[in-house]
Amino acid sequence: MGTNDQTRSLPRGLRLVAVAGAAALTLTAGLATPLDPAPRQARAADDGKKVLTVAVAQSVDSLSPFLAVRLLSTSIHRLMYEYLTNYDPKDNHAVPGLATKWEPSPDKLTWTYTIRSDSTWSDGKRATAEDAAWTFNKMMTDDGAATANGSYVGNFEKVTAPSPTKLVIELKKPQATMTALDVPIVPKHVWEKVSDFSEFNNDKSFPVIGNGPFVLTGYKADNYVRLKANKSFWRGAPKFDELVFRYYKDQDAAVSALRKGEVSFVAGSPSLTPAQADSLKGADDIQVNDAPGRRFYALATNPGAKAKNGEKFGDGHPSLLDQRVRNALFMAVDREAIIDKVFRGHAVEGEGYIPPRFQDYFWKPSASRKLAYDPAKAAQLLDRAGYRKNGDGKRVGKDGKPITYRVLCHATDPNDKAVGKYLQEWWGDLGIGVRLDCLDNVTDPWLAGKYDLAFDGWSVNPDPDFVLSIHTCGALPATPKDTGATDNFICDKTYDELYARQLAEYDPAKRADIVKQMESRLYDLGYMNVMAYPNAVEAYRTDQIKSITTMPAKAGNIYGQDGYWSWWSAVPADSGDSSGGSSTAVVAVIATSLVLLIGLGTVVAVRRRAGADDRE
Repeated sequence: MGTNDQTRSLPRGLRLVAVAGAAALTLTAGLATPLDPAPRQARAADDGKKVLTVAVAQSVDSLSPFLAVRLLSTSIHRLMYEYLTNYDPKDNHAVPGLATKWEPSPDKLTWTYTIRSDSTWSDGKRATAEDAAWTFNKMMTDDGAATANGSYVGNFEKVTAPSPTKLVIELKKPQATMTALDVPIVPKHVWEKVSDFSEFNNDKSFPVIGNGPFVLTGYKADNYVRLKANKSFWRGAPKFDELVFRYYKDQDAAVSALRKGEVSFVAGSPSLTPAQADSLKGADDIQVNDAPGRRFYALATNPGAKAKNGEKFGDGHPSLLDQRVRNALFMAVDREAIIDKVFRGHAVEGEGYIPPRFQDYFWKPSASRKLAYDPAKAAQLLDRAGYRKNGDGKRVGKDGKPITYRVLCHATDPNDKAVGKYLQEWWGDLGIGVRLDCLDNVTDPWLAGKYDLAFDGWSVNPDPDFVLSIHTCGALPATPKDTGATDNFICDKTYDELYARQLAEYDPAKRADIVKQMESRLYDLGYMNVMAYPNAVEAYRTDQIKSITTMPAKAGNIYGQDGYWSWWSAVPADSGDSSGGSSTAVVAVIATSLVLLIGLGTVVAVRRRAGADDRE
């Protein structure tokens, strides 16, 4: 689940097939096709166009910025549309986007943004404050349009555009996220024609009008997304003429393609496995980028799925409603073993909800509060909770039946499967059975509350508000038939009070302290066990690239950034342009012939999940 890289959901009418697999930068000219079965080394296209193809491990959930939540989709929207502000790739501070400057009133209840006059939509019309006002007002008044980013506008009182370059947002109370509104601004003259925002996926008519560094020109579900450079982009045109995101289900196949020079970049699902990364080290013309990541990897328990109207649903195991049981389970998880044996050092031990990459908000429990690995103490907690072993050594529930927990995992995520096997061993020693439900589509049972535990994870933005919001009571579905923005049906009054306080706190240090209190509360509740903070492990061909910007500039990732910096800045290897970002870069020059793709399967996804589904 995961970034604006985080898990959000769409109406139940849309289905998600959660897929994971290989992520690699693939080169169109290097693919074997029915007409040309021999894969070839990537090369310049005959017409001189430069095409960068990024092979990805996710399916697109929706090409509508009002619905999309998965990392791939939101990353594409960052390329298609401008936001009011952006994050500086060096240190994450707010920088101009569609807005050139912003200023709050003395009481900080009114924010005035100056909208740039040099941004145009790809159909030639000027982008104005009216487009931004319309975008926010639509989200404020249409539940379908609020599906993905509604938490950002819940506190908005009124949004107006007094002039083409002036946007005014009036708030009900102070809101600390006003320079971090991760909401794509869309062209009013196009989107006002949409009748049902909960169903419109923006994937039928091309090109799609936008004002970002790239323009969406083609899409085939579970196969590819094609974009072309926006030559009139105000910050400057990208150096590649086209950008293609191509889906790979088999990660080993993608790594093999990288070795052959058929692809330029492999990112994994969401990272390369340790074995894959190690196998690529020292290979000719291949560089492995191993940087601290922006996501967490967790195990979530079903807290008893319920809706805002109080109606309960789902079939989570009743024993998990006891905090002692949840704590016991997590005390029987050896995080160090997971880091060493599953991630093989390409991660750090998980503790708080926000990764250490974001130091201002990073929290970890004190030694006395830490749920450290202690199987003996875990067994004692289960005994005290009344879940004792029978004559066969099995823990039994209140109904007298042996306890076996169903654990949702992503079928193509090797980390889920590997950790799942350890859970079977560790919890088996406690007398508890584990049944791994490894599915291509984890969303249906998750939204229905038909699970006991599930592998979970999110990519975290520099401003953590969104990943905090998905655990509030307000994120629950209105009724069991609806789909809310909740990650895991958590609803806690104390947590909600802290969330409201942090949102209204403008002092950075005070706000960070409140956020840490929220993380502490989540930790104590025991519904979410953060096991690891995985590194961003990527590999690329050095003979196909010159440079690309990492984020952050020092020890940063390339794929899944909080912005469009990587693909916008990418410089082809044969380019005379010496500009670009850090040396950890990926660029490929490939043919622009018709993209023939492997694998069919139509997916309209509505929610991203960990392991394959993290958002920014």
